Amino acid sequence: MSTNAVPLSSQPVACYNSVRFHWLFGWFMSGLTYREAGVDIDAGNELVRRIAPAAQRTQGDGFLSVLGGFSSLAEVPSSYRNPVLVAGTDGVGTKLKLAIEHDRHDEVGQDLVAMCVNDILVYGAQPFLFLDYYATSQLDVDVAERVIVGIARGCEIAGCALAGGETAEMPGFYRPGDYDLAGFCVGIVERGHIVTGEGIAVGDRLIGVGSTGPHSNGYSLIRRIVEDKGVGLNDALLDQLLAPTRIYARPVAGALSSAPVKGMAHVTGGGIVENVPRMLPKGLAADVDLDSWERPAVFRWLQQAGRIEESEMLRAFNCGIGFVLCVSPGLEKGVLDSLVAAGETAVPIGRIVAAATRPETGHLVAAGDGYALG
Repeated sequence: MSTNAVPLSSQPVACYNSVRFHWLFGWFMSGLTYREAGVDIDAGNELVRRIAPAAQRTQGDGFLSVLGGFSSLAEVPSSYRNPVLVAGTDGVGTKLKLAIEHDRHDEVGQDLVAMCVNDILVYGAQPFLFLDYYATSQLDVDVAERVIVGIARGCEIAGCALAGGETAEMPGFYRPGDYDLAGFCVGIVERGHIVTGEGIAVGDRLIGVGSTGPHSNGYSLIRRIVEDKGVGLNDALLDQLLAPTRIYARPVAGALSSAPVKGMAHVTGGGIVENVPRMLPKGLAADVDLDSWERPAVFRWLQQAGRIEESEMLRAFNCGIGFVLCVSPGLEKGVLDSLVAAGETAVPIGRIVAAATRPETGHLVAAGDGYALG
């Protein structure tokens, strides 16, 4: 030891023997806990325990891991000869604000699954695995359980496994009581059965499949209408506005097995105007008869309450058509029958035309570079 060294027991700090020192020393030694900082690890563990049965019900053959690991393991089913993976991600958007404000947490999980599953479905892929991300300021286990059980229910409807997810507590980032959702889906399709839209030609038919309402798009506009008009949202109106997004995976799988489908579109943000042209080769357009289906009452209410122009309605909302299939003329009836037998509301809504075609009265002609209303 150096002659200048002072033994620890005799260093000056040990000589403070006041009440103030002991209070400061005790505070310093006890410190803050993660829970006091806003993150409750025990609550997260309790949530995993509660949602485990719902998640396990979604996991079939090929799923190799258990809930709670660092990641998930699965093997591609042996029934596929030349499998291609199709991945998609999406959220629920500001529809969550209405759900949170009105304690409607049980069905937004289906919205999350549907928005991802329906996107990968347009390529003919069947959903295989799903992962969720739930972020909030402080974890309310009861609310989170309701949301994630709804996600598991959506996975059961879609026929995919809830492989896992992430629950993030972010105090100071979100307002108390708020939460956000993101979803990630992996699907599988045989390479030879990928639906690309490349074979679509003039004269092909368009089949529209009904939506349950606005699904998960246009809610910034919906909330603005409600706020501007001071509308009192009764249970009946809330039921229409918050009806969960329809999951089309199983009915469309049946349609794909009944006939060759040339192209498909999920009608999300941008409505029919922007989403149907996404499946079309250059130089073609969709001629849609806007009177070929009856719009759900919620869209009529929105248009009237917000004094929304027809062109804006068609860009902001699905207006009652959530999914569109394109088939050759001779196959239209078989596909329609398959969808109706599966419980869907499916109707012929139009045909494929040259991009320069002018719309008839009551029709919409939409191409990749624009649209026109008759």
